[in-house]
Amino acid sequence: MPETQFVIVTQAESGQKLLQFLERRLTGEVPRSAIQKWIRTGQVRVDKGRKKPFDRIEAGQSVRIPPYTPGEGKQVSETGDLKVAFEDAELLAVAKPAGLAAHGGDGVTDSVTARLRAKYRDAAFMPTLAHRLDRDTSGLLLAAKSYEALRELNDLFASNGVAKVYLAWVEGRWDEPDGALLEDVMEKRGEPGRERVRTGSGKTALARVTGLVTGRDRSLLAVRLLTGRTHQIRVQLATRGHPVVGDRKYGKAGSRTSRTSMRLHCYALHAGERTISLKPAWSGGWEVDREALQKALGLLFD
Repeated sequence: MPETQFVIVTQAESGQKLLQFLERRLTGEVPRSAIQKWIRTGQVRVDKGRKKPFDRIEAGQSVRIPPYTPGEGKQVSETGDLKVAFEDAELLAVAKPAGLAAHGGDGVTDSVTARLRAKYRDAAFMPTLAHRLDRDTSGLLLAAKSYEALRELNDLFASNGVAKVYLAWVEGRWDEPDGALLEDVMEKRGEPGRERVRTGSGKTALARVTGLVTGRDRSLLAVRLLTGRTHQIRVQLATRGHPVVGDRKYGKAGSRTSRTSMRLHCYALHAGERTISLKPAWSGGWEVDREALQKALGLLFD
């Protein structure tokens, strides 16, 4: 029979809202609605007292968790392995493969979040993603290993304090000068699940682009993001006649590379004092040589 648990808030968990703390501690085994009901009805206690869902908790406090059956009413899912490209005491950088969603939901059971949950099940604080990548984009994703580190990462991203460079194979010959500035305004339109990003109105999107390999039919670009809009790189390049190779949403239907997996990769990040890079695992003529990688890495500091 399930039993009542009393857990102690660790230093890594300190400062979280009670609801966040319970969601992370229970690793998705109890729906948010059920946790909220526990708190509302007083089944959850902090140091024997009642709290509200958004009250913050501190290290050393004792939290009462009522009896529950893990996974009851949930679909059991299997997750694959997850490669970690970098890890220190405060954060880790996940090597996300193309095709894997960053977060679950709407029938998606396998995701980076689910794999982190499985890989770090016994951690004092489950590593939590501080940003996201499109499902078909590969590359680096940063996750915090404590609540304090998560707040610091969130502040860095919000203040544009994380430099990001992407690699992209695009259709056609890119003849723009190095460091060409792309500037648009864009916004999401359409029904949930079918949204497309359009230019012409919305928020400003900025990026600088440098050609690394230029060919008649395709070119390799390094893109230094200056803002972080949804589908930004894909839309900005597609509207200029150079869609990302394999982009089925914004690319050219029927092109010779339309059935190729999308060639967009988050290659390098600079956050605080850390510089992290990850070479894309592309093959079959899509490889990126060392000279191009070094040139792209230098754009982090331009």
